[in-house]
Amino acid sequence: MSATVIAHCDWSIEAKKRWLCVAVRQGETWVLLAPEPVGDTRNLTHRLRQRSPDAGVLMGFDFPIGLPAAYGRALGTLDFRSFLRSFGDARFARWFDVAEHRNQITIDRPFYPMRPGGTQRQHLFDALGLSGKDLLRRCERATPDRGDACMLFWTLGGNQVGKAALTGWREIILPNLEKLSLWPFDGTLHDLMMPGATVVAETYPGDVYGQLGIPRRPVWSKRQQDGRRSVASHLMRWLDNRPHVDGSGLQSLIRGGFGNGKDGEDRFDATVGLLGMIDVVDGRRSEGVPEADDVKTWEGWILGQRA
Repeated sequence: MSATVIAHCDWSIEAKKRWLCVAVRQGETWVLLAPEPVGDTRNLTHRLRQRSPDAGVLMGFDFPIGLPAAYGRALGTLDFRSFLRSFGDARFARWFDVAEHRNQITIDRPFYPMRPGGTQRQHLFDALGLSGKDLLRRCERATPDRGDACMLFWTLGGNQVGKAALTGWREIILPNLEKLSLWPFDGTLHDLMMPGATVVAETYPGDVYGQLGIPRRPVWSKRQQDGRRSVASHLMRWLDNRPHVDGSGLQSLIRGGFGNGKDGEDRFDATVGLLGMIDVVDGRRSEGVPEADDVKTWEGWILGQRA
């Protein structure tokens, strides 16, 4: 596997809340760089490539990359990549428009609702002819460490991911579709990470908390500097146990809880996600993809999540 640049982006529908943390391989050492704003997404892949032009680049984003298999079958399209290529068709002209009313929901316009007020998930199930379980990808279903994630098409609540997916697909994936390899749809990281390749993978920093040994109790909040500072020892232990990772430029930031600004939680998740990605690339952790056709054709997977 020839990844030389790994970048993890803590994504948001708000541009100011998008932060990036990057690791560049120098010889046998990963050098971690301080988190930075993502900036203009139109040239993001180009900017990352410039850090090591002939290298393999792995980009991680914490927005969904994939569709529920039951929904994919209802569409009648071959697979996820074929679906993405079809966005020039008139059929999907309103796919990115979140439905304001239940009578606007269709198989070709599945995101709902635009705003609260008399809305129910059942409206979505009825309009699409699919159940709540049908609309959860396998990687979004409950694990021993967490409950079900929010389904892709429901766009209300603090844990909703639909609007982040819409902006991520529109700004990152679709404009660069023919230049990117999509993990795991196009193959394993071992197969995809070749010199000159740019690979995109879905991540979830919340899963990496457990991989770092961060406990759920006592309760801590990533939104508070004191909360981030209280778990700093787990990130420092990760660095101490990996002598081939140079995190010297991040240590004061980690110990200080990533500062007291509102962007502290975004810089924290950008960094945590990167640590999880490095462990997968280095082979310390499995990619995690289950042997299921639906996952590799439609649903995708979260990098490093155990099947």
